[in-house]
Amino acid sequence: MAKVLKNWQPENPEFWRSEGERIARRNLWISIPALLLAFAIWQVWSVTVVKLPQVGFHYDSNQLFWLAALPALSGATLRIFYSFVVPIVGGRRWTTLSTASLLIPALGLGFAVQNPHTSYTTMFILALLCGFGGANFSSSMSNISFFFPKSAKGSAMGLNAGLGNLGVSVVQLVVPIVITMGVFGALGGTSQTMTTPQGTSQVWLQNAGFIWVPFIVLSTLAAWFGMNDIGNIESSVKQQSVIFKRRDNWLMCWLYVGTFGSFIGFSAAFPLLITHSFPEVNAMKLAFLGPLVGAVLRVVGGWLSDKMSAAKLTQFSFAIMILGVIGVIFCLPVQGAGGNFVGFFCSFMLLFAFTGIGNASTYAQTPRIFSRLHRHIEPDNAKLAEMNATKESATTLGFMGGIGAYGGFFIPKAFGSSIAATGSVNLALWWFIAFYVTCLLINFWFYVRKQSPTSC
Repeated sequence: MAKVLKNWQPENPEFWRSEGERIARRNLWISIPALLLAFAIWQVWSVTVVKLPQVGFHYDSNQLFWLAALPALSGATLRIFYSFVVPIVGGRRWTTLSTASLLIPALGLGFAVQNPHTSYTTMFILALLCGFGGANFSSSMSNISFFFPKSAKGSAMGLNAGLGNLGVSVVQLVVPIVITMGVFGALGGTSQTMTTPQGTSQVWLQNAGFIWVPFIVLSTLAAWFGMNDIGNIESSVKQQSVIFKRRDNWLMCWLYVGTFGSFIGFSAAFPLLITHSFPEVNAMKLAFLGPLVGAVLRVVGGWLSDKMSAAKLTQFSFAIMILGVIGVIFCLPVQGAGGNFVGFFCSFMLLFAFTGIGNASTYAQTPRIFSRLHRHIEPDNAKLAEMNATKESATTLGFMGGIGAYGGFFIPKAFGSSIAATGSVNLALWWFIAFYVTCLLINFWFYVRKQSPTSC
């Protein structure tokens, strides 16, 4: 099998039927587990930090918060750079390298948590390195977008992102289980004594990092031996940087903050919100359901986006998200009393569901927007217009992923600031509603309205 595809033409129906679809699907199904592992490494600190004080680490609550938040900051920032690399390095080579890089934070975490005297500086650096996992999303989505024709991009990217996003739920499910057993025997190190109000027990906290290592190795090998580089999409950073002059790049980044930023931000904040608002509920038994719903519905959103107007689906998603936030507000306790947990939980499930659908629809919108834009720029050269649209939309998808990921930091911070200022999370929730309204207006004016040249 040729590792470099010299003449890739997914928009050519005959090429697509004869060989293109088979190759594209193979690359997609290798990409998905690699991205799932990336999300697991990105979010592993959100679970691990809860256990650190219980095994002897003397960090205050502010230090623990920063350890949980740092992967979101570094991951979002690295995504901006990762969005440019696929046309330069190649999708196969970069997927191999970026997946292998996950071994650094996975192994580092596993060794560091075995010694309660590990310096906070070391932990700080390891938390930053977990941003490698978050960054992989941008290059992965950019890469997969090159393989599929416009008619199938929504479903393909919905599968890649949706099943990849499952890593958030997987890490919240797997880590609490694997730290209770000596999975790797003597090779995994000795156990630690965990002290809780219920008593003491033995745990292997290092498994929070080590458990992913064999899967990362397998995924790296699969990428190297099973994926392809596309040889006719080379593009320098200078050529790709034209997206910064495109209005639609910035508008879609704004919308993606509203969809993916909400998904990853609410995923990080949901356990704390449950604990803060309904302390009688065991948050860790339920918190994984939110990211799970959002990830699964992203797949559904990708499929729907190929069947209808992606912009209209985005519009509907933001409208339902506003209703979901209003539902959360009305179900919260007032001054610590009352509240309706069932209503609160169902409202959040609605929110997670439509952040997932909106994630997929905004990603399906982008290639269509750039296709319309370049057909207007190059009305007499359809082939050139399509080639430029494909390159720019792929880079924009990666850049959107970077900007949107900052929601993983700012949403939990908004909740914390709201509690500090008012004693309640309501102020933050009203801020979110105001932001979603701006997303509705932008999306309608530029992408839903029939008179708009980029209506899609």
